[in-house]
Amino acid sequence: MLYYPKIPGSRAAPSGRCVAFEKYDGTNLHWDWDADFGWVSFGTRRDAFDWSDHGIAAFAEAHPDLADATRIFEANWAHSLAATLAGLPAERLGASVRCFTEFFGPSSFAGRHLRHEPKELRLIDVESESAGMWFPDDFLRDFGHLAIARVIASGKLTGQFADEIRRGKFPLAEGVICKGVHRQRQADGRVMESLWMVKIKTDAYQARLRQAFADRWEEFWE
Repeated sequence: MLYYPKIPGSRAAPSGRCVAFEKYDGTNLHWDWDADFGWVSFGTRRDAFDWSDHGIAAFAEAHPDLADATRIFEANWAHSLAATLAGLPAERLGASVRCFTEFFGPSSFAGRHLRHEPKELRLIDVESESAGMWFPDDFLRDFGHLAIARVIASGKLTGQFADEIRRGKFPLAEGVICKGVHRQRQADGRVMESLWMVKIKTDAYQARLRQAFADRWEEFWE
């Protein structure tokens, strides 16, 4: 199971307004919250563990380079994020919510981390059982007071902006995730809305990948 969707490259970008968030060079982790029981499970993009002493120990054994993540989450996120969720309308949350963070340190690269370095978690997305992934403006409104991914720009996604990201106009280690809302009017007059996301990475990051992985560099690209 893939807990977080694979984000396409910029060639799949639709035209229209979006919010460009910094894309951190780290590891995607998810944290599952239940309205009745609080935090119940967590894991990487491809696995999950119970939020318990046993589950935390099993996670550390399976992912030793990520072991600091549970301590950071418990110290810096568990209470404040749960309080934020509890304060939102129940119909928006449904029975459960999945919060996505990026785990990284100063030298993290292509999913690899140095154990001795300090790490952090940044909130990048929130998904509810009833309403799906938060749209970017709603995400900023509901979670912007927390340590979320840095907003680089907001406006129409253009080829010029993509080129500026690639050429290094903005101070970014990897690139950006652009998120917008696609609206389509149905035959009955209703307007259906869906979230779209694309990633744009810098030329400098591509050069690092080529140097580190040679012929395999595209596995870590867009």
